[in-house]
Amino acid sequence: MFTGIIEEIGTLKQVKQGTKDYQLTIAANKILTDVQLGDSIAVNGVCLTVTSFTAQQFTVDVMPETIKATSLQHVERGSAVNLERAMSANGRFGGHFVSGHVDGTGVITSKREVSNAVYYWIEVPQHLIRYIVPKGSICVDGISLTVVEVNENQFSISIIPHTITETILQFRNVGHTVNIECDMLAKYMERLLDARSEKPRHAGLTMQTLADNGYI
Repeated sequence: MFTGIIEEIGTLKQVKQGTKDYQLTIAANKILTDVQLGDSIAVNGVCLTVTSFTAQQFTVDVMPETIKATSLQHVERGSAVNLERAMSANGRFGGHFVSGHVDGTGVITSKREVSNAVYYWIEVPQHLIRYIVPKGSICVDGISLTVVEVNENQFSISIIPHTITETILQFRNVGHTVNIECDMLAKYMERLLDARSEKPRHAGLTMQTLADNGYI
């Protein structure tokens, strides 16, 4: 579990490509101070497992499904990546619930400065837009952000200078692909409502109806 608060920007030092998989070696500093084998680290919002490490870098394996579903398919040696360790039980929860399980990718369609903020519009697949609401939470490349506006297939975010300088958004421009993780609470709510709609409905108000809806 993560919070979407990026701890540092790492640099991709090596990409070993198998037939359908990758092995990534990433240079970092802060997140390596307490790293252990098997730890989870979010790389551009993708939860990956540490398989080896030194004082200067760590290595992770990327499965074919992860490559296909995320923007990691576009990384190359020298790429900057957002990094976040899994949240600790005694830490501050500064962002929102982020699982590191990316729902899909989006494409930046617009980027403009307004006063001290930078506004991005991001186009996403139709099946994801239903989980995105104005003032709701969204995770873009591992960054916990607040949605500004939503239309039929795009949403906008407004980024403050601190977030720009502390994340790889400073390198993202129109046409770039970004990882998207929707608010998991919205997905759980949809699943619960779907399950409830599949139950047979009782005519009128009955004790069972009250129990099913949490009144007794």
